[in-house]
Amino acid sequence: MNPAVQGYAAAVVDETADDARATLASDVAAVDDLIRRNAELRAVLTDVAVPGRARRAILGDLLEGRVGAAAARLCAFAAGAVHAQEVPAAISWVTNRLRQMVEHTTPTEELLGHREARERVGGYAAAVFEDLSVAELETVEDELFRFARIVDATPDLRDALSDRDLPAAVRRGVVDDLIGRKVHAATLRLADYAIVGGRPRDVVGTLDWLVEQVAVARGWRVARVRAGQVVDADERRELSESLSHLTGSPVELQVTVDPALLAGVNVEIGDLQLDATARGQLERLREHVTAGGWTDLGFGRAARGGQHEDDGPGGAAGADRAPAGAAGTDRADRDAGRGTEGS
Repeated sequence: MNPAVQGYAAAVVDETADDARATLASDVAAVDDLIRRNAELRAVLTDVAVPGRARRAILGDLLEGRVGAAAARLCAFAAGAVHAQEVPAAISWVTNRLRQMVEHTTPTEELLGHREARERVGGYAAAVFEDLSVAELETVEDELFRFARIVDATPDLRDALSDRDLPAAVRRGVVDDLIGRKVHAATLRLADYAIVGGRPRDVVGTLDWLVEQVAVARGWRVARVRAGQVVDADERRELSESLSHLTGSPVELQVTVDPALLAGVNVEIGDLQLDATARGQLERLREHVTAGGWTDLGFGRAARGGQHEDDGPGGAAGADRAPAGAAGTDRADRDAGRGTEGS
């Protein structure tokens, strides 16, 4: 099974009260049954042309209000985290894992390779991050960094947390005793799962990697918005909702007004940039015209201006023009010709 789905499922279960886990398991089982019975839905979720983010949004929207929020987010994450063809199997795996937990036969997290173990911890972290504000993410990032430095600088502690012969519960107990009442609850959860879901010999590396993931999540939570005009409260709310739907996480707006943009907004969120400003549209139009070339058809001010530049005294254009007297002679000849035709 996809390691990120394993970690995410573990986080959702940890957040769910014991007496509500049976309902969670029942809801996910209902989604599993729906996907198996509904050929149209299964075709959409297994369509390789549909991106993972879109699959997640589709299933999340479909399940909203029909099953519990925890079940909806868990199934939606699973649909977006795996390859399209693996979506039904991923939902079935989650169903079976939750059934085992309800029956109090929770399996221990098996030992994985270096990359897979970090993916599993990353899946757990993704679920934790969804409930945190930008300020809380900053706190968690700082606390995880400081804890990693303590572990790295204390050989006895590092050896204890890296000892695979010690049960995971014992190693988690060490972490709880050290920082349990001193850090944010999310920091403790992430540090604990780094012990359970990561590789024991990579505990410091996993903690440092988690610090990087928090920084990435914080970047995706803050949208730096430059607007050509003042953005009112309703527009802020609509923009925030749209960006939240796009990123899958709540988004905090940092808005600055730049009249040079003329109108619209420029949004930077993580490594994504969206330019919907009038200035940006003009720049793209200018690039398009420059790249495509400009054919002078002799119309407009440019053509007339070019002609005047060539028409200086003694210039080529001046040489081509007939003298005023010659023009008058031609006009008289034409008038005479009309008179002859009319007689």
